[in-house]
Amino acid sequence: MPEVDFRIRWPDGSEETCYSPSTAIRTYLSAGTSYPLRDFMDRSLAGLDLAAQRVEAKYGFRCTSADAQAARLTARAAEFSPEETIKCLSMT
Repeated sequence: MPEVDFRIRWPDGSEETCYSPSTAIRTYLSAGTSYPLRDFMDRSLAGLDLAAQRVEAKYGFRCTSADAQAARLTARAAEFSPEETIKCLSMT
C-alpha cells in the first residue's frame, strides 16, 4: 500500500512530518494549502481514518500508525485556538 508523508506547519511556526499508510489522505489535504485548525483536523482525521480502513480491508486489522498519528495531531491541536491556521507544506 503506498504511504504518504505530509509535512505541516503549526500556528506557532513549528513543523511536523506526519504519516498516512495510504494515499487516501490526498483526498482530504493538498500541499501548499492553509486550513483553519478545525477544518484541518476534520480533514486530516477523516483521511487517516479512511487510510486505516483501507489497511483493515487489505490486511484484516486497522493501521495503528494511522490511529497514533491521529491521536498526536489531536493532542497538538489542543494547544491552539480554532481560528488559527495550519498549512500543509508538502505531501510525498
